[in-house]
Amino acid sequence: MGVPVTASIDPTSIDPTDLRAPELPPTTLAARAAAVLRDNDTGTLVTASPKLYPHMWSWDAAFIAIGLAHLDVNRALTELDTLLSAQWSDGMIPHIVFTDATSYFPGPDRWGTDSVPQRPPHVRTSGICQPPVHAIALRRIVDIARHVSRDDVELAETFAARTWPALYRWHRWLARHRMSESCGLITIVHGWESGMDNSPRWDAPYAHVQPGPDLPPYVRLDLLGVDDPNERPSDAEYDRYLWLIEQLRRADYDPEVVPKTLDFRVGDVFTTALFAIACDDLVELAHELSLDAPDEVAELRTWAAHAREAVAHSADPDTGLAFDKDLRNGDTTRTTTVAAFSPLLCSALPEHLEHRLLTHLTGPAWAGHPKFHAAVAPSVSPTEPGFDARRYWRGPQWPVLVWLFSFAFQRRGWTGLARNWREQGLRLVADGSFGEYYEPFTGEPLGSTQQSWTAAVALDWLCGRWSA
Repeated sequence: MGVPVTASIDPTSIDPTDLRAPELPPTTLAARAAAVLRDNDTGTLVTASPKLYPHMWSWDAAFIAIGLAHLDVNRALTELDTLLSAQWSDGMIPHIVFTDATSYFPGPDRWGTDSVPQRPPHVRTSGICQPPVHAIALRRIVDIARHVSRDDVELAETFAARTWPALYRWHRWLARHRMSESCGLITIVHGWESGMDNSPRWDAPYAHVQPGPDLPPYVRLDLLGVDDPNERPSDAEYDRYLWLIEQLRRADYDPEVVPKTLDFRVGDVFTTALFAIACDDLVELAHELSLDAPDEVAELRTWAAHAREAVAHSADPDTGLAFDKDLRNGDTTRTTTVAAFSPLLCSALPEHLEHRLLTHLTGPAWAGHPKFHAAVAPSVSPTEPGFDARRYWRGPQWPVLVWLFSFAFQRRGWTGLARNWREQGLRLVADGSFGEYYEPFTGEPLGSTQQSWTAAVALDWLCGRWSA
């Protein structure tokens, strides 16, 4: 473990000054994606991006590991190993594992987790989590290894058997501390836990968050990493984000206290759908590896079933669109974003309603919009109030979400649709800049460029074998 990326794809043909090339050939695009992962590699982790995100993010790392597996299976496993070495003793996988870089805010001092007994003493982390996509990534890496070599298969399967208990403990933490008793959805206590930081999904719940006069002052460093500050969340949004960190610190990050007391408490339908899939993948891995864990497998099956049931109950009976639940007041948040299509990820709906939902997703209000540069779903439809084509999770298209849906479609046996989304996803990233997100009408890369998880999913689209 700890081997730097050694891309089998020759990156020497890449012109680093030509980051806005209109359409790169697949081999050049793959070489450029490999170079992004290589250049962002520290040896034990690949930073999310060179400028804006110089640390390891939990769900980024899962997708990055999938891309790395096409270059070096051993290095891909190192990525997951680094993340899992930062797992808290109670099972939580923190959303940031900090490097020594100081150019990101809020850093470890602001999170104040150094004195939290659950945190491993050898590494500094944040104090919240992100969507549980890690078992999905491990399942994918094992499959990739099986098409590489016997040695890689042995490496991947040995690693999977060794780390399976850690991933089980992560899922158990979510089931015990975050699966809402009232609605069954996975509870998030900060918009950052959803991965969709400033999505309109959270506008109403964030209205409950009123920063106190004792909010410590701060200077935003994220605005220095983008060309246009309007692409990032507003200052008012950041005040709320940081006030929740203050509340977390004052609750000592106690997993029993936090989901009952914070000003932001939401049942997240998207995270719940991913949790169901990830539980399925852990069950499959246990069977394939002949692991002796019958009780744990039974629990995983139960959690997956409960998660699917919660997603189904969150869906509108006429449209199939699923919505989050504000757990402070019991309100269903009726804001329609790409997360409303979460039932398609985990097969939560009856066939007739699923067909209706899929038709809507691929129709002209969403992926089939006639003026989109690439025919994939944006984070928010242009037909929705508050749509902003350039602002983070309020309109742009995200390649990583395109990957999630296309991969789910393939698993569901919708091979034609999956192939189309892969092709359109590659169209989105075809300039080789690997933006964090993209303006849906022009295809302009926005946010940070050379984004590792964007490069990683592009590699999987270009190099991977997908089976139904």
